[in-house]
Amino acid sequence: MKWLFLLIIIVPALEIALLITAGNWIGVIPTVLLIILTGILGAYLAKTQGMQALRKIQTQPFTGPPGDAIIDGLCILVGGVVLLTPGFITDAIGFLLLVPATRKMFKPLIYKWIKRKMSNGSMIIHR
Repeated sequence: MKWLFLLIIIVPALEIALLITAGNWIGVIPTVLLIILTGILGAYLAKTQGMQALRKIQTQPFTGPPGDAIIDGLCILVGGVVLLTPGFITDAIGFLLLVPATRKMFKPLIYKWIKRKMSNGSMIIHR
């Protein structure tokens, strides 16, 4: 909970500082247009990647457990939501979670986190 509190305070402060710096460096209008462009591109990427993950989830139960596809879907959901927040840091995190090649870097960390939560009893998964 303390990490979440720190993120709620630190990330917006960094985003504001970065937006002000970008506004001073490239101008206000280009900065606003860049934010809008990343939002549109992120929405398109989230939609296409989300549909691919959904198709994977629908077909994988017949070939094996859908765990990997569900983690992909979770990353896409979080990436899409983070891209809705204006700012360059959150956009970078969102794009990293949406692009399949970079999303693979996060999957082992997510699996490790889930295993740790399951082993200490704070997360239970029912089939």
